[in-house]
Amino acid sequence: MEKALNSYLNEKFDLPGQDIRTYSPLTLAYIGDAVFDVIVRSILVNKGNTAVNKLHKRATSVVNARMQSQIAMAIMEELTPEEKDIFRRGRNSKPHTKAKNASTMEYLEATGLEALVGYLYLRDDMNRICELIKLGIEQSQVEL
Repeated sequence: MEKALNSYLNEKFDLPGQDIRTYSPLTLAYIGDAVFDVIVRSILVNKGNTAVNKLHKRATSVVNARMQSQIAMAIMEELTPEEKDIFRRGRNSKPHTKAKNASTMEYLEATGLEALVGYLYLRDDMNRICELIKLGIEQSQVEL
């Protein structure tokens, strides 16, 4: 059976396992932002060869606080109690930056989504991440 990326990296770089329940929501959001970005970029690239500037434009239309907030709200009813708790912790965190083109609430909801994605990634649950992101994109009628 294949290893999930996080476990694979831990093994290859001799990193000890960590108790991710102790991680701050902003740490979870930090890695979750990158994972979300890779998923969106992978979807776009796997749709076919396209000019890089077009790929970037499409990616940034989804990987932003406003759209991530919409995706988060679209999947809220599908989250488990544990996932809702992680989302709330991320949303209620005190980020030290502001969104450029989103309201404060959209930015906080996007941070909640990123924290959830980061948590699931560190738990090696890419299936759940993809299930939620796919549902959120479909429900939000996001065009990739």
